[in-house]
Amino acid sequence: MRKEELAEKLLQSYSVYYDVKSEDVEAPFFAEAVFHNRDEQYFLVKSAKLSESVSNEYVYFAECEKLTEENLTSLCETAWDRALSGFVPKPGHKNSDVSLFILSEQISEETARLVSKMKKYKSYRFTLLGFSRFSLVAIDTSGEKAYFNRVGRLLEKVVWDIIH
Repeated sequence: MRKEELAEKLLQSYSVYYDVKSEDVEAPFFAEAVFHNRDEQYFLVKSAKLSESVSNEYVYFAECEKLTEENLTSLCETAWDRALSGFVPKPGHKNSDVSLFILSEQISEETARLVSKMKKYKSYRFTLLGFSRFSLVAIDTSGEKAYFNRVGRLLEKVVWDIIH
């Protein structure tokens, strides 16, 4: 499957629940998607609020000819920093997750091993104000292989359905 075709299928699948932006996106990404969810529970009237939780997810899409260790590290740092820049956790915040999809025509074995070891996590006041975690998916478009980090394994079924 070609990179352009795969990118379009990924964006189409995310556009169902996420706000997808593919124009005027800052480099090195060609698209980004954002999802915000706010849940409130109250007793009889809205002024008697029992709890509230806010969840956010920021998804970035990048493509490159050959994925190297330097490219991978740079893309991961940029996605993580961009998603959490200016973010101030407040009471009621549950999580703000960051996901990165990288489409590449060539991924070496060393880089594939690095993908599986990539880990980012941040807790806010010992998770009293929530946490952030990072999921990574690197897709080799020439061999139709996909590599995931530990948190990215949650997206494995979605990716395989799109590829095949």
